[in-house]
Amino acid sequence: MTIIVCPNCSRKHHADTSRFAEKKRFVVRCKACEHKFIINLDHSGVVLPDAETAATAKPTAPVIPTVNAAPQLAEAPSATPSTHKTPRKICVSLSKGGVGKTTTAVNLSAGLAMAGYKVLLIDTDTQGQSSFMLGKKPPAGLTELLTGELTPKETIVQARPNLWLLGGGRSLAGVKRIIDKKSFGSEWTLSEAMEEIDKAYDFVIIDTSPGWDQLTVNVLFYATEVLTPVSLEVMSLHGLAEFTKNLHAIKKYKDIDLNYILPTFLDTRVEQPKNIYRKLQSLYDDKVCTPIRYDEQLSRSPSHGETIFEFLPDGDGAADYAALVRTITQDKTILLGGIKGKGKDDTVIPSL
Repeated sequence: MTIIVCPNCSRKHHADTSRFAEKKRFVVRCKACEHKFIINLDHSGVVLPDAETAATAKPTAPVIPTVNAAPQLAEAPSATPSTHKTPRKICVSLSKGGVGKTTTAVNLSAGLAMAGYKVLLIDTDTQGQSSFMLGKKPPAGLTELLTGELTPKETIVQARPNLWLLGGGRSLAGVKRIIDKKSFGSEWTLSEAMEEIDKAYDFVIIDTSPGWDQLTVNVLFYATEVLTPVSLEVMSLHGLAEFTKNLHAIKKYKDIDLNYILPTFLDTRVEQPKNIYRKLQSLYDDKVCTPIRYDEQLSRSPSHGETIFEFLPDGDGAADYAALVRTITQDKTILLGGIKGKGKDDTVIPSL
């Protein structure tokens, strides 16, 4: 155990820092005065205040975005020492709702699984819509994993071949409060829970809720890549700007960047979406993916508990999400044979 002294109120806290030895910077919160400050762990295990923090008697808090006011259980693949690998962990996130985050997370996961990759889809939204879209009602999920009530085998269900699901739901609201009350390393709660689990997968796709809270911060501290769906409307551009600011604050403590911007709800019959798409291209250049065209079938498929590849494999929605899979994998040959319609390389967007 290590003693950490709050530089604001001098209250001493006992903390086990051994499990954080590989991480050098942490944001902690004093339980007594609620003050946030940075600590560093050196190789000898001694906790020292950050150099900037120590320079003042009453340091300012670090800039961290704050909160704006029964199917059969299937065993997930196991990661043996000989198969340990680092999965690609992609967070699908934007503070604004209604932009197609869950639709994108589910169909991207399904497409990757169809391409032969082992995929884990994590739903961190209290609405639990990822489970609904896949036609599953898991009896347990992310809440029970984070609280340690159940094992990974009891919380992860197989939704499709090569696709496993760690469901969300209303119980996550209580987990958010638990995370927020932790005084040490709260931002790494999800990372700690997934440390040995994710090595069994090629991709971990994380669907996030609208808004900004401690669970979203946890996801960004865990993920290695960020994919942001942006519906082609003015308010989504504003939401993207705010999200980018928040992400920049996270980057002070963790190496992460905005890798993919996915335009959604492109209706080529209307001029404004095309103008906003061109604006995104001018601002973000090669980070902008091929748009997801407006397709009524994308909103109908969840009521059947099917992905777009199952519900209408020869439609525009399936073709566009297949193109996204090719962009993510950098493999132009996958999901071409069984998906009719235009793919990434021949998608035609009229009059842009």
